Amino acid sequence: MPRVAEAYLHALLAADREGARQVVQAALQSGVSVRDIYLEVFQPVQREVGRLWLLNRVTVAMEHFCTAATQTIMTELYPRILSARRIQKTLLAACVGPELHEIGMRMVADFFEMGGWDTYFLGSGVGADRLLAAIRFRKPDLVAISVTMTYYVAQAKEQIGCIRREARNPAPAIMVGGLPFLADAELWRSIGADLWSPDARHAVESASAWLLGKGQTMSGEGTGRHG
Repeated sequence: MPRVAEAYLHALLAADREGARQVVQAALQSGVSVRDIYLEVFQPVQREVGRLWLLNRVTVAMEHFCTAATQTIMTELYPRILSARRIQKTLLAACVGPELHEIGMRMVADFFEMGGWDTYFLGSGVGADRLLAAIRFRKPDLVAISVTMTYYVAQAKEQIGCIRREARNPAPAIMVGGLPFLADAELWRSIGADLWSPDARHAVESASAWLLGKGQTMSGEGTGRHG
């Protein structure tokens, strides 16, 4: 998969969206799973693009192009990720406050969908009022909050506090993720989250373990939704 990721990155940095799409399609045709495309191509490539941007080796315009191209390809793959078997658990996912980096959380939401969860991805720039309204309406089992930039961690803490005070009967579990939590292994605890995840696969595993630990079943049939 490193060669696939390298070819995908090369196409993106050449502003060749169609070439990037062809790299993904060729990998799928060779038997690579959508899960592995997400974890071993999209995720490391997006991190590398972000690293290059921080080093001023690519422009912000190129960083935006790479992200938009990957999001487009992810949308095309969406019919492949729908799980026939639903487990009657719901995820509500959002990027905190003015945070605009949403592709990582989109990947997480898609992994939950592949795991049989019903998912509602609110996108970026989600304030506390909108998040609370969605929680009251959807009554999720899990709320996932993404933070990419360190200076938004405080807002994530505020949102978690609002959820604890306002979202009850039942209260959802709260998961956080993003670069600040990779840098500080205890940060998620300090802002009041129930759990955190370094990547999409671990997120689903951790959430399932958490709910099982609370005595909730993880099986059943339902209707898949993604918004």
